[in-house]
Amino acid sequence: MTLDDLRALNFRDIGNWPLLPKMLALTAIVAVIVALGYMLDWKDQWETLETAQNEETKLREQYAQKKVKAINFDLYVQQLKEVELSFGALVKQLPNRAEIDSLLTDINQAGLGRGLQFELFRPATQERMADFYAELPITIRITGNYHDMGAFTSDVAQLPRIVTLNDVGIANNGGVLTLDATAKTFRYLDEDEIARQRAAAKAAAVKK
Repeated sequence: MTLDDLRALNFRDIGNWPLLPKMLALTAIVAVIVALGYMLDWKDQWETLETAQNEETKLREQYAQKKVKAINFDLYVQQLKEVELSFGALVKQLPNRAEIDSLLTDINQAGLGRGLQFELFRPATQERMADFYAELPITIRITGNYHDMGAFTSDVAQLPRIVTLNDVGIANNGGVLTLDATAKTFRYLDEDEIARQRAAAKAAAVKK
């Protein structure tokens, strides 16, 4: 079929067209219908389908994660109990307010018992408050020989309560060593102090 034959076709008598023009016309009509359907309706449905598929993927991932947690639930419970026991054991190593004075005496005696001389032993006038404990820094300066100082630090580490030595500096003056350090001890807060700490934290969060 030539171009002239196509031009001679009568659009009012499509039924009598040859097969090839009919097929071409039908294909063009279908293409137009599909394009219009996509632009006017199917596009939104396709986007909705894609969104639903993405959401399905996320939900499947969440389900898989929760399934793993559910399978290991008993293990998590056991681990939580172990953490609580460990935490309780650590808290017991923190003195309460009434025991702080005796702990300071223990630190002082640990140095004197090793033949060391305290040139400075000054607890801070104010504690640093945390969520459930308070930190009390003690500035110390002691003099003595190397072995006695090593024994002193070992004795401090073996105290039944938690005491740490920080910012340690050692100077040698004619064979006599001078140790400057900050000893930090900790105590747990009572219920009233914990309540005040939480109230202060909440108030600070509101201000932000």
